[in-house]
Amino acid sequence: MKKSFKLFAVGACLALASCMGTTGGLFSGIDTASTVGNIITSVLGINKVPETTLMGTWKYSGPGCGFTSENLLAKAGGEVAASKIKSELLPRFQAAGFSSANTYFTFKEDKTFSGKVDGQSLSGTYTYNPTTGQINLKTLLLSLNGYINTTTKGISLLFESKKLLTVMQTIGMASGNTTLATVGELSKNYDGVRIGFDLTR
Repeated sequence: MKKSFKLFAVGACLALASCMGTTGGLFSGIDTASTVGNIITSVLGINKVPETTLMGTWKYSGPGCGFTSENLLAKAGGEVAASKIKSELLPRFQAAGFSSANTYFTFKEDKTFSGKVDGQSLSGTYTYNPTTGQINLKTLLLSLNGYINTTTKGISLLFESKKLLTVMQTIGMASGNTTLATVGELSKNYDGVRIGFDLTR
């Protein structure tokens, strides 16, 4: 069922891309043809990330987003919409100062993690369900429920907008970086979308 659904979704995306071309609005400036190969990656829980794959260090490569809806139209247009959302988030993330040098996560086999977000250290324990992609990160100050999702170049670590806002506000208070809160506030504009970080090795 999953396989036939994926084939149908890709076919729908191809039709969508051929119809849209370079039209304006939400899809302005997006190369719809290039999104077909990773159409499924925008929907959380479709492509599984094994826990063995999660092990190691993952570095920030850009804003990440994913859709929780399994509606076919959301899947068919998901990667196009995701590209648009990422393009809107990118200047905010750049202004906040995110980079591969100051934002990264290391997951270990003993269920501990460490890393930095915009230069502020985080460490604690985690639980991960590879079937659903759900991950829980526990630190001394925060308990964060999120998702691990696959991308064409690595993984995404994504959060519900209120949780992301909490993270950004907490880190912003510690660092004095007020721009971080605007990233969290902006994420509240995307209903049904999880926002966070695209990560690569």
